[in-house]
Amino acid sequence: MAILKIIEHPNEVLETPCAKVTTFDKNLVKLLNNMYETMIAADGVGLAAPQVGILQQVAVVDVEDENGRIDLINPIVMETKGEQTDIEGCLSFPNLYGDVTRPSYAKIKAQNKRGKYFIIEARGFLARAILHEIDHLNGVLFTSKVSKYYEESELEG
Repeated sequence: MAILKIIEHPNEVLETPCAKVTTFDKNLVKLLNNMYETMIAADGVGLAAPQVGILQQVAVVDVEDENGRIDLINPIVMETKGEQTDIEGCLSFPNLYGDVTRPSYAKIKAQNKRGKYFIIEARGFLARAILHEIDHLNGVLFTSKVSKYYEESELEG
């Protein structure tokens, strides 16, 4: 596996909607594994393909809960409920953090690495992480949703 270069803002690839994945093969599996390794190495909880320069609807999420690693291919938000506001960051925006309001519940339909459809119901931090990555796949950056920014020093302690 390989650590991929994370694209940082400003870069137009980060604001470009991604194409649907139509080929489920070993190259896709390799991409998912490399993205996961990259995310872990960068101390992230999610990574979307455009963040490594690939305009395909592919994301990985792992918030270190009972779900473990979640591979999301061609994800669709089926339902959202509630509201939560918390501090978010993004691997494509080093040292930038801000309050973002997102749904507290999300029901997502996606495909796995073999193309099989599955549904995941996510709450709290997992819902936030998944919705953040789906935004990336649609060319939407978290900075467009920030209500208040924080300096890194304000987050320590």
